Amino acid sequence: MDGILVVNKPQGWTSHDVVGRIRRLTHQKRVGHAGTLDPMATGVLLVCLGRATRVAEYLMGSDKTYRAVMRLGVETDTYDAEGQVIATQPVNVDESELRAVLARFVGEIEQVPPMYSALKRDGKPLYKLARQGIEVEREPRRIRIHDIALRAWQPPDATIDVRCSSGTYIRSLAHDIGAALGCGAHLIALARLASGSFSIDDAVTLRDLEGLADLRGLLHPLDAALQDLPVLTLDADQARRIVLGQAIPLLGVEALAGTLYRAQDANGSLLAIMTCDSAAQVWRPKKVLADETRT
Repeated sequence: MDGILVVNKPQGWTSHDVVGRIRRLTHQKRVGHAGTLDPMATGVLLVCLGRATRVAEYLMGSDKTYRAVMRLGVETDTYDAEGQVIATQPVNVDESELRAVLARFVGEIEQVPPMYSALKRDGKPLYKLARQGIEVEREPRRIRIHDIALRAWQPPDATIDVRCSSGTYIRSLAHDIGAALGCGAHLIALARLASGSFSIDDAVTLRDLEGLADLRGLLHPLDAALQDLPVLTLDADQARRIVLGQAIPLLGVEALAGTLYRAQDANGSLLAIMTCDSAAQVWRPKKVLADETRT
């Protein structure tokens, strides 16, 4: 089976747990996920089966939408409810002040990843260092918060919807908002509502999958991960060469060097991701995605 399965991850499961369950249900080894969710979080987890594992990187790079609940006045070492409380402060924040601070985080900002994360330092995950009581300096990363909407304010809890770039840590965002408000905060609930073009409305639960003999009807095609890439339509000879990993002439298409396209045949079947080599005046296959039996 080849395709993208949109799973509504349950709370308490790791992303790896979900992948393991899908492997057992499908009896298929080539299964992976595109974009980790913390065990505490629920919502959209994209699981790639078969050849779809080759487009996971494009799914991971897409924007995400989350619904997060922050509790003001309490800080934890993990920035969420699974950590140890390290500070408490009174909450003297009204709604107008909260909205003003939220607005300051919209746009391109620098964010320091949390110590309790899977990022590595000298080959060792940061969360393992954190569990040993070791804190290391983390380089801030440029992220983009497209929008933050306040959905509910029931002091000391605030519910927000966040649309952001890939690589954003919502735990860190909650922590930073609390710091800006002067009272601290941590995340007590998180749901991913969308990943790229896939939304929670597309998602199925693991319970839904348990009774199914075949998941093929639930799989989205590989093209769904590449909707932002323009299309090159190839004739039969060009398609054959591309599937064999060979370059073809630029076809009169004006493209910048390094520009990525998705190549398809005359029937609309996905063949490969192509890159423009303007110096050599050719398209080169960056990643062949066609079924191996095509050749």
